Amino acid sequence: MWPDFVLDWAYLLQGDFDFADRDKNSQLSAKSAPHCLTNAFSRGRHEDKNESQACDYAVPSEQVRQALNPRQQIGLRSHGLHLQMTWVKPYQYSILSLICALGFLSWSLWATDAAYAGQVDTVRLDWAYYNPISLVLKDKRWLEDDLGRSGIKVEWVQSLGSNKALEFLRGKSVDFGSTAGAAAFIGRANGNPIKAIYVYSAPEWTALVTRPNSGITRIEDLRGKRVAVTRGTDPHIFLLRSLASAGLSENDIQVVPLQHPDGKVALERGQVDAWAGLDPYMAQLEVDKGFKLFFRRPEWNSFGVLNVREAFAYEHPDITERVLRTYEKARLWCLDHPDEARTILQSAAQLSPAVAQKVWERTNLKDSRLGATQGEVILDSAKALKANGIIDPNTDVEKIVTELLDSSFSDRIATAN
Repeated sequence: MWPDFVLDWAYLLQGDFDFADRDKNSQLSAKSAPHCLTNAFSRGRHEDKNESQACDYAVPSEQVRQALNPRQQIGLRSHGLHLQMTWVKPYQYSILSLICALGFLSWSLWATDAAYAGQVDTVRLDWAYYNPISLVLKDKRWLEDDLGRSGIKVEWVQSLGSNKALEFLRGKSVDFGSTAGAAAFIGRANGNPIKAIYVYSAPEWTALVTRPNSGITRIEDLRGKRVAVTRGTDPHIFLLRSLASAGLSENDIQVVPLQHPDGKVALERGQVDAWAGLDPYMAQLEVDKGFKLFFRRPEWNSFGVLNVREAFAYEHPDITERVLRTYEKARLWCLDHPDEARTILQSAAQLSPAVAQKVWERTNLKDSRLGATQGEVILDSAKALKANGIIDPNTDVEKIVTELLDSSFSDRIATAN
């Protein structure tokens, strides 16, 4: 009477997860199938505002979702929670449309599990001087040890700035990339399919820097001056907010777009008058050369976040969580061994002990959870980008921030610790 996949679902929804005895209990399953099906799905309705058409949907219940393993749950999200039933006549909805919905769902979940059969053989991450946890993780090889047990290799790629990390993520050169929170927003707003899933630091890593004898002591002094900056990064957004606080904009200065280390060199050589700096390069000028950080606002720094390609997180949630657990292990180790962690930073970035100390003083590794605090800071930065025409004025910044931040992984890790 009923197709096998319908009996399977009916049997599953009765609470027995072992299909081995389905034949023995087929009479029970057949009798209760209609009841189970109608409980498994509810009827949804979507009005198409543009075409004045309405669509009926079979909407899987929470019971259906909880009966699936984590990978199948992701597959269900990927294929859509709403299964369109426009071709089913209204009087047939109660049974026929649900049978069709279950048939499609069975196929989609089979396809999801089949996709997982192709195991990941390499995980690619970036490392950066502005992400000290990445330096420790790379040095200790903890991720290689963990993923290696599953036959997975680890590859490291250096990011010189958030803009480069975003390029790597978009081009699939890395699966995980380190950026500032506001920079991740720019990426997402421009169509880069990423999720921010972890806070690797809450640093004061940017400020406005000038030479000791430049005569620049306040934001207003920048009018008409040459200012080096790396576009699409936290220092860039910091510069925009700083100018706005004095009633200025980028139109009032001469913007010199340079990558972070090149901006440092340009300021040293007098090729620019000021620089939107980034540690550790900023600390080098401050400690070794006596350059001045003439404008600072620690609360405008938009956190360091680890981003993952959205497709990677959906397809490999287990590996994504393993990466974050190892990241968390490195963060906690840094808190317990600050001197050794600082030495790793000093060696990797070829810093003097005094410069490494200055960078470490401005680095806060105490909390890795994503939450309202990060969302508010990123949203404020997003509004500054919108006001300066860096992103489309019609961009729904609140929506983009919500889509960007995914705290589910870090919440599970925080709970476990």
